[in-house]
Amino acid sequence: MFSFRILQSDPNSSARAGVISTSRGEIETPVFMPVGTAGTVKAVPHEFLERLEVPIILGNTYHLYLRPGTDIIGEFGGLHNFISWPKPILTDSGGFQVFSHQKLRKLNEDGVRFQSHLDGSSHFISPEKSIEIQEILGSDIIMAFDECTPYPVTKSEAEASMRLSVRWAARSREAWKNREDQALFGIIQGGMYTDLRKQCIEQIEELGLPGTALGGFSVGEPKEIMYEILQDLSGYLPGEKPHYLMGVGTPADIVQSVLRGIDMFDCVLPTRNARNGMLFTWKGPVRIKNAKHSRDDSPLDPDCGCPVCRRFSRAYLRHLFISGEILSYTLNSLHNLYFYSDLMKKIREHIRAGTFENFSENFLESYREAN
Repeated sequence: MFSFRILQSDPNSSARAGVISTSRGEIETPVFMPVGTAGTVKAVPHEFLERLEVPIILGNTYHLYLRPGTDIIGEFGGLHNFISWPKPILTDSGGFQVFSHQKLRKLNEDGVRFQSHLDGSSHFISPEKSIEIQEILGSDIIMAFDECTPYPVTKSEAEASMRLSVRWAARSREAWKNREDQALFGIIQGGMYTDLRKQCIEQIEELGLPGTALGGFSVGEPKEIMYEILQDLSGYLPGEKPHYLMGVGTPADIVQSVLRGIDMFDCVLPTRNARNGMLFTWKGPVRIKNAKHSRDDSPLDPDCGCPVCRRFSRAYLRHLFISGEILSYTLNSLHNLYFYSDLMKKIREHIRAGTFENFSENFLESYREAN
């Protein structure tokens, strides 16, 4: 059974600390969900995720549908058994992935026909099909099928896209059968037009879904626009439900968004950037390939307690990355996920202690985008 309760609200912002309860465990919020697109958080063993006490991971409906396929996952009794992950899983609807392959898709009222990026084969996903796939996956939180509005678009284009997403959300709700074990979130679209977003919230709220997601951000818009819209919506979102900002973002994005009432985040940045040699620290990201680290015997981040920082030097991490060693992917990913986990833990602690305003100001002042 799914529920959400708020434990503490910040008196100086819209930040709040809460708990999501599912049949597979509780999730303290604000929470960052590592992305396990194909049933694995890339380069990271499950044991490390467990040591980090990661409470929930994200899987991708589009990718798991194409490979290994719902027939195989269904034979294992669902995604949890297939990947040996007993804690909660959230799956997205596949809408964003179809959006990102625009040259291979044809969209109409019924749904989207697209070509697989793997072999070019033709497939069709509708709201009903997306829910069917997610029910087979057995994820604890599922998403309504939507169209991700690109940026930039005209207001009329954004409105047409938003209204299509609302109609698809209603069909997703109608197809949603496993209401005991799976919580369906609606997705708010509307591009960068606050009035359209508010209209979307009103119409999605009429469906009575247990959670609210904000989609269509981090698609190329300036961050100031995202922050402004989140601020405008902070008092408009349903206060008794969790607010999930999809696909965002950097550590600074997360702190800024928590200030504006966001409870849930996911993003590929910690692991993707790790594989590209960008490592997060409390002073900002470090590009480990830079030559200035070649003889640096100091830890990556002296303020970090992760196993990587406690044992290895910047020089060694640079050597592994420049040499193309597979271990580089693992160590870098472990560190970045530890950093994100630690950041969320500190955010929750400061909200509960009533000191989040000072923490956020100090963090945003000291965090720099490149080192």
